[in-house]
Amino acid sequence: MLSVQFLLTAFVVVIAPGTGVIYTLAMGIGQGRRAALWAALGCTFGIVPHLAAATLGLAAVLHTSALLFNAVKFAGVAYLLYLAWSALRSGGALSVSGETQSRPGLAIARRGALINILNPKLSVFFLALLPPFLSGNPATATLEMTGLGAIFMAMTFAVFVLYGLFAARARDLLLGSERVMAWLNRGFAAIFVALAGRLALERA
Repeated sequence: MLSVQFLLTAFVVVIAPGTGVIYTLAMGIGQGRRAALWAALGCTFGIVPHLAAATLGLAAVLHTSALLFNAVKFAGVAYLLYLAWSALRSGGALSVSGETQSRPGLAIARRGALINILNPKLSVFFLALLPPFLSGNPATATLEMTGLGAIFMAMTFAVFVLYGLFAARARDLLLGSERVMAWLNRGFAAIFVALAGRLALERA
Protein backbone atom coordinates (compact mmCIF):
# COMPACT_ATOMS: atom_id res chain seq x y z
CA MET A 1 0.00 0.00 0.00
CA LEU A 2 1.10 3.56 -0.66
CA SER A 3 2.68 5.06 2.42
CA VAL A 4 5.12 7.77 3.44
CA GLN A 5 7.64 5.03 4.21
CA PHE A 6 7.43 3.70 0.66
CA LEU A 7 7.76 7.17 -0.87
CA LEU A 8 10.82 7.95 1.26
CA THR A 9 12.41 4.58 0.49
CA ALA A 10 11.75 4.92 -3.23
CA PHE A 11 13.09 8.48 -3.26
CA VAL A 12 16.34 7.45 -1.57
CA VAL A 13 16.77 4.61 -4.08
CA VAL A 14 15.99 6.80 -7.10
CA ILE A 15 18.17 9.75 -6.14
CA ALA A 16 21.24 7.59 -5.50
CA PRO A 17 23.62 7.89 -8.48
CA GLY A 18 23.58 4.69 -10.55
CA THR A 19 24.14 3.64 -14.13
CA GLY A 20 20.97 5.33 -15.38
CA VAL A 21 21.84 8.59 -13.67
CA ILE A 22 25.36 8.54 -15.12
CA TYR A 23 23.95 7.92 -18.60
CA THR A 24 21.44 10.77 -18.25
CA LEU A 25 24.16 13.13 -17.02
CA ALA A 26 26.41 12.11 -19.89
CA MET A 27 23.68 12.79 -22.44
CA GLY A 28 22.79 16.13 -20.83
CA ILE A 29 26.39 17.33 -20.82
CA GLY A 30 27.22 15.83 -24.19
CA GLN A 31 24.12 16.74 -26.19
CA GLY A 32 21.92 19.07 -24.17
CA ARG A 33 18.44 19.21 -22.66
CA ARG A 34 16.54 17.28 -25.34
CA ALA A 35 18.92 14.32 -25.21
CA ALA A 36 18.77 14.28 -21.41
CA LEU A 37 14.96 14.06 -21.47
CA TRP A 38 15.05 11.15 -23.91
CA ALA A 39 17.68 9.44 -21.75
CA ALA A 40 15.52 9.84 -18.64
CA LEU A 41 12.54 8.42 -20.51
CA GLY A 42 14.50 5.42 -21.77
CA CYS A 43 16.01 4.60 -18.38
CA THR A 44 12.54 4.78 -16.83
CA PHE A 45 10.97 2.40 -19.34
CA GLY A 46 13.92 0.05 -18.89
CA ILE A 47 12.51 -0.64 -15.43
CA VAL A 48 9.26 -2.10 -16.81
CA PRO A 49 10.54 -5.65 -17.54
CA HIS A 50 12.00 -5.93 -14.03
CA LEU A 51 8.82 -4.70 -12.36
CA ALA A 52 6.84 -7.17 -14.47
CA ALA A 53 9.24 -9.97 -13.51
CA ALA A 54 8.93 -9.13 -9.81
CA THR A 55 5.14 -8.93 -10.04
CA LEU A 56 4.81 -12.24 -11.91
CA GLY A 57 7.39 -14.03 -9.78
CA LEU A 58 9.89 -14.41 -12.61
CA ALA A 59 12.53 -12.58 -10.58
CA ALA A 60 12.71 -15.59 -8.26
CA VAL A 61 13.42 -17.82 -11.27
CA LEU A 62 16.16 -15.46 -12.43
CA HIS A 63 17.61 -15.40 -8.93
CA THR A 64 17.79 -19.20 -8.72
CA SER A 65 19.01 -19.81 -12.27
CA ALA A 66 22.72 -19.07 -12.40
CA LEU A 67 22.87 -19.64 -16.16
CA LEU A 68 20.07 -17.17 -16.94
CA PHE A 69 21.36 -14.62 -14.44
CA ASN A 70 24.88 -14.74 -15.84
CA ALA A 71 23.68 -14.57 -19.45
CA VAL A 72 21.82 -11.30 -18.75
CA LYS A 73 24.62 -10.02 -16.53
CA PHE A 74 27.42 -10.45 -19.05
CA ALA A 75 25.28 -8.97 -21.81
CA GLY A 76 24.97 -5.96 -19.52
CA VAL A 77 28.72 -5.90 -18.89
CA ALA A 78 29.42 -5.94 -22.63
CA TYR A 79 26.95 -3.12 -23.17
CA LEU A 80 28.49 -0.93 -20.47
CA LEU A 81 31.93 -1.46 -22.01
CA TYR A 82 30.46 -0.44 -25.37
CA LEU A 83 29.17 2.78 -23.77
CA ALA A 84 32.63 3.42 -22.32
CA TRP A 85 34.10 3.07 -25.81
CA SER A 86 31.40 5.41 -27.16
CA ALA A 87 32.45 8.05 -24.65
CA LEU A 88 36.08 7.89 -25.77
CA ARG A 89 35.49 7.66 -29.52
CA SER A 90 35.34 10.97 -31.35
CA GLY A 91 31.76 11.46 -32.50
CA GLY A 92 30.62 8.52 -30.40
CA ALA A 93 27.13 8.33 -28.96
CA LEU A 94 28.30 9.51 -25.52
CA SER A 95 31.18 11.77 -26.47
CA VAL A 96 31.21 15.35 -25.18
CA SER A 97 32.04 17.97 -27.79
CA GLY A 98 31.40 21.60 -28.53
CA GLU A 99 29.09 20.74 -31.39
CA THR A 100 25.47 19.89 -30.64
CA GLN A 101 24.90 16.46 -32.15
CA SER A 102 21.38 15.87 -33.39
CA ARG A 103 20.72 12.21 -32.65
CA PRO A 104 17.33 10.47 -32.87
CA GLY A 105 15.53 10.63 -29.55
CA LEU A 106 14.38 7.03 -29.79
CA ALA A 107 17.99 5.85 -30.20
CA ILE A 108 18.97 7.75 -27.04
CA ALA A 109 16.00 6.29 -25.16
CA ARG A 110 16.75 2.78 -26.43
CA ARG A 111 20.29 2.92 -25.07
CA GLY A 112 18.97 4.10 -21.71
CA ALA A 113 16.39 1.32 -21.61
CA LEU A 114 18.99 -1.34 -22.42
CA ILE A 115 21.17 -0.17 -19.54
CA ASN A 116 18.43 -1.16 -17.09
CA ILE A 117 17.01 -4.12 -19.02
CA LEU A 118 20.44 -5.81 -19.05
CA ASN A 119 20.90 -5.46 -15.28
CA PRO A 120 19.49 -8.69 -13.74
CA LYS A 121 19.87 -7.37 -10.20
CA LEU A 122 16.96 -4.98 -10.76
CA SER A 123 14.41 -7.80 -10.90
CA VAL A 124 15.70 -9.23 -7.63
CA PHE A 125 15.80 -5.72 -6.16
CA PHE A 126 12.12 -5.06 -6.90
CA LEU A 127 11.20 -8.50 -5.58
CA ALA A 128 12.76 -7.42 -2.27
CA LEU A 129 11.59 -3.77 -2.31
CA LEU A 130 7.88 -3.99 -3.07
CA PRO A 131 6.39 -6.90 -1.02
CA PRO A 132 7.02 -5.32 2.42
CA PHE A 133 4.72 -2.44 1.42
CA LEU A 134 1.80 -4.62 0.33
CA SER A 135 -1.38 -4.92 2.39
CA GLY A 136 -1.06 -8.70 2.74
CA ASN A 137 -4.21 -9.44 0.77
CA PRO A 138 -3.32 -12.03 -1.93
CA ALA A 139 -6.29 -10.97 -4.05
CA THR A 140 -4.92 -7.46 -4.53
CA ALA A 141 -1.17 -8.18 -4.42
CA THR A 142 -0.62 -7.94 -8.18
CA LEU A 143 -2.60 -4.70 -8.44
CA GLU A 144 -0.76 -3.19 -5.48
CA MET A 145 2.67 -4.12 -6.86
CA THR A 146 1.71 -2.65 -10.24
CA GLY A 147 0.60 0.59 -8.57
CA LEU A 148 3.73 0.87 -6.43
CA GLY A 149 5.85 0.12 -9.48
CA ALA A 150 4.13 2.87 -11.47
CA ILE A 151 4.80 5.36 -8.66
CA PHE A 152 8.44 4.26 -8.54
CA MET A 153 8.73 4.80 -12.30
CA ALA A 154 7.17 8.27 -12.07
CA MET A 155 9.63 9.23 -9.33
CA THR A 156 12.50 7.82 -11.39
CA PHE A 157 11.54 9.88 -14.43
CA ALA A 158 11.10 13.09 -12.41
CA VAL A 159 14.44 12.75 -10.62
CA PHE A 160 16.30 11.75 -13.79
CA VAL A 161 14.83 14.76 -15.62
CA LEU A 162 16.19 17.03 -12.88
CA TYR A 163 19.60 15.40 -13.16
CA GLY A 164 19.47 15.79 -16.93
CA LEU A 165 18.44 19.44 -16.86
CA PHE A 166 21.22 20.18 -14.38
CA ALA A 167 23.72 18.49 -16.71
CA ALA A 168 22.40 20.38 -19.74
CA ARG A 169 22.82 23.66 -17.85
CA ALA A 170 26.35 22.71 -16.83
CA ARG A 171 27.11 21.97 -20.50
CA ASP A 172 27.04 25.68 -21.30
CA LEU A 173 29.69 26.33 -18.67
CA LEU A 174 32.00 23.49 -19.71
CA LEU A 175 32.11 23.66 -23.48
CA GLY A 176 34.57 26.52 -23.58
CA SER A 177 37.48 24.28 -22.65
CA GLU A 178 38.72 21.49 -24.91
CA ARG A 179 40.71 20.10 -22.00
CA VAL A 180 37.63 19.88 -19.79
CA MET A 181 35.68 18.11 -22.53
CA ALA A 182 38.48 15.60 -23.03
CA TRP A 183 38.58 14.82 -19.31
CA LEU A 184 34.80 14.50 -19.22
CA ASN A 185 34.93 11.89 -21.97
CA ARG A 186 37.64 9.98 -20.14
CA GLY A 187 35.77 10.31 -16.87
CA PHE A 188 32.50 8.94 -18.27
CA ALA A 189 34.40 6.10 -19.97
CA ALA A 190 36.13 5.20 -16.69
CA ILE A 191 32.82 5.25 -14.81
CA PHE A 192 31.15 2.91 -17.28
CA VAL A 193 34.13 0.55 -17.13
CA ALA A 194 33.90 0.57 -13.33
CA LEU A 195 30.16 -0.09 -13.48
CA ALA A 196 30.78 -2.96 -15.88
CA GLY A 197 33.33 -4.41 -13.46
CA ARG A 198 30.92 -4.11 -10.55
CA LEU A 199 28.14 -5.79 -12.53
CA ALA A 200 30.50 -8.61 -13.56
CA LEU A 201 31.15 -9.36 -9.86
CA GLU A 202 27.43 -9.52 -8.97
CA ARG A 203 26.08 -12.90 -7.97
CA ALA A 204 22.54 -14.23 -8.23
